[in-house]
Amino acid sequence: MKSPAIYLLASAKNGTLYIGVTSNLIQRVWQHRQHLTDGFSDRYDVTRLVWYELHDTMESAIVREKQLKKWNREWKIRLIERTNPDWRDLWQDIASTG
Repeated sequence: MKSPAIYLLASAKNGTLYIGVTSNLIQRVWQHRQHLTDGFSDRYDVTRLVWYELHDTMESAIVREKQLKKWNREWKIRLIERTNPDWRDLWQDIASTG
């Protein structure tokens, strides 16, 4: 999982959402889950990985992140539910591949 990725975290199903970009998805999500990152995700307990997208380059990941941050909430929810309709925490899926 050491490739550029965009990810969406949620506090719960239909809860608070957080969008981020990273070069190491496993490490970054682990940091959120351990509350090692001060700020929005820590304050609102946004630790459930509900969607992610891998990219070939960090530049393309950043472009996509900026695009998604402009989306309204309904579009983001549809994006999540297209591949994760139950809002299952995908942490175990990525942690076991690392």
